[in-house]
Amino acid sequence: QVLLVESGGGLVQAGGSLRLSCAASGRPFDPYAVGWFRQAPGKEREFLGGISWNGTNTYYTNSAKGRFTISRDNAENMDTVYLQIDSLKPEDTAVYHCAAGKDFWDRNNYITFGPGTQVTVSS
Repeated sequence: QVLLVESGGGLVQAGGSLRLSCAASGRPFDPYAVGWFRQAPGKEREFLGGISWNGTNTYYTNSAKGRFTISRDNAENMDTVYLQIDSLKPEDTAVYHCAAGKDFWDRNNYITFGPGTQVTVSS
C-alpha cells in the first residue's frame, strides 16, 4: 500500500505562488495515479485534478485549469507529485491533500489520502 505525505503549504500573499509536494512511499501492487484535492473550512472536499502513474497524462477540473499545474517525478527510489499554484487568491485557502487511485481523471476512485498541508492566502 502506498503512503502519501504532503508538504509545502504555508502563508502567502494573494498573487503569489506555491508548489506543494506529495511524497509517496511504500510498495503498491499496481501503478497508481495521484490526484490533488482541497478542503476549505465548512466546504466539501474539492477535486482539482490528477496525473497518471507515469506522469505523461494530466486532468484538471474546469475550476483548476489555468492556475494549477500537476507534475510527477518518478525517480528510481522515490515518487513525488507536485501541485504548482499560481496567482493565489484568498479563496484558495484550504487544506490540500494528495491521493492515490487508479484512474487519474476520476475523482471517485481515489482511496488513499495524505494528511494534508495547510495553504493560507492573505489579501
